Parts: sequence; C-alpha cells; structure tokens
Amino acid sequence: MNSYITLVRDSKFVYLVGTIVLSSFLSACGPKEADLEKEVLIRVADRVMTVLEFKNAFEIARIAYEDNVKEQPEDLRQAQVRLLNQLTVEMILLERAEELKIRITEAELEKAISEIKSDYPAGEFEKTLLEFAVAYDSWKDRLRTRLILDKVIEEELKNRISITPEDISEFYRKNIQGRGKKPDADQSSEDINEAIVNQLRRQKAEQTYNAWIEFLKGQYEIEINSAQWEKLTGSQSIEEKDTTISDVSKSE
Repeated sequence: MNSYITLVRDSKFVYLVGTIVLSSFLSACGPKEADLEKEVLIRVADRVMTVLEFKNAFEIARIAYEDNVKEQPEDLRQAQVRLLNQLTVEMILLERAEELKIRITEAELEKAISEIKSDYPAGEFEKTLLEFAVAYDSWKDRLRTRLILDKVIEEELKNRISITPEDISEFYRKNIQGRGKKPDADQSSEDINEAIVNQLRRQKAEQTYNAWIEFLKGQYEIEINSAQWEKLTGSQSIEEKDTTISDVSKSE
C-alpha cells in the first residue's frame, strides 16, 4: 500500500486502530524482556526504537490486521517488513517535526478525539480500547503523534503542489469529457472545478510523497540492526517492492 495513503487517509477507524497498534510501545516489560528493551533495532538520528517495542507493536498489529496476515512464514515476514518500514518513516517524520517546531495543541487533540468517538455507538470506543488492553492516556498520546505526522506531511507537501488551469482543463478533458460523463445538473462550474482540484491535489501529493521521503532519508543517519532483525525474522533481507525504506542502511 502506498505509504502516503497509509499515513494521511482520513478514516476514523484507521486512526483508532493505528493508534492502538503503536500505543503498545508504552506497555510494561517483564524481567525476561529487559534485555530486549535495551537492544536497539531502529535508529534515526538520535531517535531509537528497541527490539521489544517493535515486537510489542507487531503483536498488536497481527491482531488488528489478522485478515491480512496469514500464518505462513513469508506472510509474517512481509508483515514485519511493512511495519519496519512504517516505523522508520514515522521516526524520520518525527525528526522533521522537531526541526519545524510542529506541535499539536490541546484544542486540536480534543477535536480529533471527539471526531473519532462520534463514529462509535455509546461505550463502543472504550470497549475497543479494553479489547486491546490499551490505556486511554496511552492511546491519546499516540493520537497526538499521528496528528503531528499528518501536519508534517501537510506542511511539507502543500508548497510542493501547484494546480494550474491547464491541469484542470486536461483532467476535465481526459476524465469527464473523454469518458462521456456529464456533470450533475445541480453542480455549478465552481463545484466541478473544486472537485477536480481536490482530486489533482491528492494525486500530486501521492506522487510527491515518495520523492520527499527519499530526500529526508538523505538528511538523517538511519540504521537498522541487521543482527537483531535476523533474530526476529530469520532473514537478513529488508526488501519489499511497495515500500519506501527498503534500502535503509543496516548496521551490525
């Protein structure tokens, strides 16, 4: 799946599940896991993620997306690779957010929480958190992080995307006239243009996103502990065709 879509699509369910999945970082660890808590798996600049944090996140991800992860070794490994790539991208974006001094206010956070809760019947939201054994405060902290990531993407990409009259005309010719479509009778030309601009903006954002991530990768030192990765997956390979961090540097 395209990484841009994964990070910024506005489904309330995605926000809920995504924050639950990665809120597992805050889980307490027992004595047997103490060593894993110290072992670094991913490092982006001075930001690190331990093996234990990754394992916790992956176990929750398997529950949240069990329909997409079969009990086959290769399916599980590819799911691990996808999560590794996702987390690495997030760490890069968080570093960028610090540089840009991007913050989420309490008002912004509370508004997002209200919008997510409004999509659930009374009591269902809290029930979902209980099913995943995630504390509300942990989920709320994770939601703040997700909102920061969205804001970084929006601020960084908005100045890289321009929609010209020629773009609008070409889109109309190819996708409306060219396919014999007729606008709805109650649609004004302004409504049509606005819809086209929104569609073009999404398309250009997706096209721009991967190039931008590649640029950011060059701005930070990124390391994946290949020895620990091999212990986790049984493979040294960190390759996946549909990811944007498949060629991150690997350190022993």
